[in-house]
Amino acid sequence: MSEDISEPIARELERRGLSAPALLMLEAHRPLRPLLSMGATFLLPIARPLLGPAATATARTLDDERAYDRLLRRLRRGARG
Repeated sequence: MSEDISEPIARELERRGLSAPALLMLEAHRPLRPLLSMGATFLLPIARPLLGPAATATARTLDDERAYDRLLRRLRRGARG
């Protein structure tokens, strides 16, 4: 089974110590997820050369509601301890 698309994002946020701020931002912007997804897809041709695979993973996570929820759950676990 392949790795969940939200897992690399969660690991990188945790590595940088940004789990709690990212969790707050993602929860606050949940109603805007469809709009953010469209924006990420639109900017992907520009972002991909700058950010590499992270740009694609972020766009795919925003596009998939279940992946977005898994990212939130993963960040909650990381923020607890």
